[in-house]
Amino acid sequence: MTAAKQSITELYDLIQSRKSQPVSGSYTDYLFTKGLDKILKKVGEESTEVIVAAKNPDDAAFILEVADLTYHVLVLMVERGISLDQIATELASREGKMSRLKERDKINKY
Repeated sequence: MTAAKQSITELYDLIQSRKSQPVSGSYTDYLFTKGLDKILKKVGEESTEVIVAAKNPDDAAFILEVADLTYHVLVLMVERGISLDQIATELASREGKMSRLKERDKINKY
């Protein structure tokens, strides 16, 4: 297992444990207490921040924003009861498949 995969798995597991055994005052507990709408708002905000950071040459800022988005998406997954294995299975099922988009031929020309 790569360090990155292990780290994301460990973070997911920590978020799951914080949902089942809340730590008062933690940011994760705050998100779960506020509920799905708050979590969705944060995912939206962080997505926008990733887009803005990607337009700038500062890799450190981009990495920070991707990390924030990753954390909030993991919180959303735990809230919805979606596992990392479910995501991995979905990604694996796509390997080698052609896009369902008609524009694929245009994309491949470039």
